[in-house]
Amino acid sequence: MKLSILSLALVISGTAGFTSIANNRASTTSALSVSTATEAAPFAKGPRVVKEQLPILYVYDHCPFCVRVRLALGVKNVKHLIHFLANDDIDTPTGLVGKKIAPIFELPDEKLIMTESLDIITKIDTEESFGPTSQILPTSGRKDIKAWQKAVQVLLRTLQRPRYVATGLLPEFQQIDGRHAFIKNHQLPPYEKPEWKGDGTSENPGMDMEDKLGLYAEAMAADPASLVEDLNARLVELDDMLFSEHYCSEGGFSLDDVDLWARLRSITIIQGVAWPSKLRSYMDNLSALGDVPLYDEMAL
Repeated sequence: MKLSILSLALVISGTAGFTSIANNRASTTSALSVSTATEAAPFAKGPRVVKEQLPILYVYDHCPFCVRVRLALGVKNVKHLIHFLANDDIDTPTGLVGKKIAPIFELPDEKLIMTESLDIITKIDTEESFGPTSQILPTSGRKDIKAWQKAVQVLLRTLQRPRYVATGLLPEFQQIDGRHAFIKNHQLPPYEKPEWKGDGTSENPGMDMEDKLGLYAEAMAADPASLVEDLNARLVELDDMLFSEHYCSEGGFSLDDVDLWARLRSITIIQGVAWPSKLRSYMDNLSALGDVPLYDEMAL
């Protein structure tokens, strides 16, 4: 409950509260991280940017590439409309860009529609119509964080994917059609995508849908204790890699954070995760800064 109260306080109080609460929480970090955390000042958010015609962002809530753009828009303080696509909605994205994909960024005032998360972020951080420019630093090319992400990929797929659909709360999975569309196309380990989806030929039609539904149900029914224990150990490793509770890399808020935080957000849908203090502060701080909520209240 303490984490929930803190998250609520951060969201309600905005940037000022974000700064003060984050500074208070710096005292809870380990002795090794205190000096780093106190030297790293929180990101200074600029004034609210409200275009006459608001940009529209089409997303899936769970999609890390979509979360990248949501986080960047929040950090830039750009007001926008969010259109949560149902996971089985093919017509809407196809009508916009010719295929089922997200995120999609529509700028009515420019009669422009964009895809590709990093291209969208480049646009909003290099054009003055979106406020002060060059606020998001480029990627540092850190190999340690990339290696960590690769090491936990199978573990996170096993824990996260069944929980996305089991909650029934994410907007893209509000109806059974959306949930089944996700299960149909997203394999669970140890299965690989060609084995799960098939290739459209009679020789490899893919797995039967009933079998897929059964595997998802089994994954949710299984005791996750050993997997969560493994994840907790991995999070301790990542905590040591963070520069501070405000930025993962030295120098300030960067594309490193945009990518890392967007991927870490989905971990909050897993119940029983023990977050190291610096990493937990990082999650809460960027959630408030970017105005993108975490999943703690619906964790399974």
